[in-house]
Amino acid sequence: MTTSAGSLGFRAPLDDYRRQADELFAALQSGDEPAAWRFKWEHPRFKGKTLPDVQAATLDLPDAQTVIAREYSFQTWQDLAAFTTAVSTDRTVARFEEAVEAVVSGDDATLRDLLREDPDLVRARSSRHHHCTLLHYLGANGVESGRQKTPPNAVEIATLLLAAGAAPDAMADLYDAKCTTMSMLVTSTHPAEAGLQIALAETLLDYGASFIGPGTNWQSAVLSALTFGYPETAEALVRRGAPVDDLPSAAGLGRIADASRFLPPADAQSRHVALALAAQLGRTEIVRLLLDAGEVPNRYNPNGYHSHATPLHQAAWNGHSDVVRLLVERRARVDIRDTIYRGTPLDWAVYGGKDQIADYLRSVGPNTTTEQQSDGGTL
Repeated sequence: MTTSAGSLGFRAPLDDYRRQADELFAALQSGDEPAAWRFKWEHPRFKGKTLPDVQAATLDLPDAQTVIAREYSFQTWQDLAAFTTAVSTDRTVARFEEAVEAVVSGDDATLRDLLREDPDLVRARSSRHHHCTLLHYLGANGVESGRQKTPPNAVEIATLLLAAGAAPDAMADLYDAKCTTMSMLVTSTHPAEAGLQIALAETLLDYGASFIGPGTNWQSAVLSALTFGYPETAEALVRRGAPVDDLPSAAGLGRIADASRFLPPADAQSRHVALALAAQLGRTEIVRLLLDAGEVPNRYNPNGYHSHATPLHQAAWNGHSDVVRLLVERRARVDIRDTIYRGTPLDWAVYGGKDQIADYLRSVGPNTTTEQQSDGGTL
């Protein structure tokens, strides 16, 4: 069994990382599928590729070392090696890493001590390739996997950092984009599962965070929250003044009157995005509105909106039975496979435990006509 990604503490010597690479490479050679997935997600050679591409490739130990390095947010093994030296010889690097540990564990006493010792720490940047500030770690997204967590006192930690001078709209290099803490926060499962996503977002807004980070290439915080399945967070942002001024936002929020108003002048991209969001979030009447306006359900979703899947995949995965039936009745194909896991909407329903939807999709079959689909199965 391979060691968990990101499980080593920041003071670990290089030999510990080397052992993780050895274990990962051995697991890959033995045909371990989770090991192959780690290569698919982390190795730059397999960006945009599939799991079979990894399994068919000729790889060696340096490739495993690259994966390990990137799981700890370093571009290369050489960067990781340099860090292990720096953390034991450079107090600046070590202090920042200590502060990160305090942030993600909710150790406010240690964090206060470190900030008293070095007030500039609140604006310091990580030596890892994402160049995050301490505040970014509260987004619990995009940083090293072992540190993607939300402590119970995350709001208090955020307030401590912001009151000490942390820049709410500081940008870091995450997911090949310039990202603010807000953009990471509203797309992360960890603060959502902790029940703190909305409170953290409102804390950022209290200290002047923008609804869309200046100079970033991310979409608005509202659209980001909707895209990642957090409509309650999106609604909270709207209550705080975020605009609802386009078709995708109105569609994702389920605002039929606004969607009807924005639809006639909307361009093709906006309509495509709107259908993706409406299907994913179970906005049945908006899906109907868009289909009536000529949107085609048998396209992969646009880039940035779960583009590996179709609207039917997302509706099935999220348990929106009315949307599933409407899409099928409007000639959505049930045999299209997503481009990452190679699953059909039925496969997604089965994997997600949506038994009623799975039974319905089995009943309509992959090659039935619209009339047969309309009569087949019940949800």
